[in-house]
Amino acid sequence: MMLRAMLTIDKTDLSRHHVPRSFSDRIAYRLVGMVQSSAGALFGRRYRHRTIVLETIAAVPGMVAATLLHLKCLRRMIDDRGWIRVLLNEAETQRVHLMVFVSIDRPNLFERLVVLVAQGLFYNAHFLLYLFSPRTGHRIAGYFAEDAVRGYGHYLDEIRERRQENPPAPELAIAYWNLPPDARLSDVIAAIQEDEALHRDVNHGFADALDSGEDFPGPPRIGGL
Repeated sequence: MMLRAMLTIDKTDLSRHHVPRSFSDRIAYRLVGMVQSSAGALFGRRYRHRTIVLETIAAVPGMVAATLLHLKCLRRMIDDRGWIRVLLNEAETQRVHLMVFVSIDRPNLFERLVVLVAQGLFYNAHFLLYLFSPRTGHRIAGYFAEDAVRGYGHYLDEIRERRQENPPAPELAIAYWNLPPDARLSDVIAAIQEDEALHRDVNHGFADALDSGEDFPGPPRIGGL
């Protein structure tokens, strides 16, 4: 919600996909596919528990990128052109996604252990990757968000076909996305799906800018990338 207010945005296209063009793009795409396949094998159609684990990982890239970008700007004594705030807000939004689902389903001990191991491995790996290749780091974040858009779409289909529950929306979600008081989980998922589409475009846009040789792209404009 806050991230959307900070950017100039064209209409969100939920089906947009960045076709891998380079070797690093293909590596990023396959790494994300491996993570999602592992999550699918562990949780199957337990979407809420799967989301809890994946959102603890999805909140990492924005924080890592913002931290390293902040340090880079301090070293070079240059302006970030608004991107640090965008990336920090992305991390915060992902954390809100997590807290919404935690308010519906509490993770069990096994899931907490999975989170502990997965987040520890992913944070350190992504930090090192971003030090050497910020472009690849943003591409990975973009593909994670792409997959999240698809995953939330499947979850919505399951709810609409009455194969999954559709409980009332948590108060946190109603307040954060300014939803009506009678909103259901399906309304929350639709809002989260829009967030993920925005994260997808932000990160692919940043990766494309870095690929073209820009240290910092111009003022963030999302849509039609």
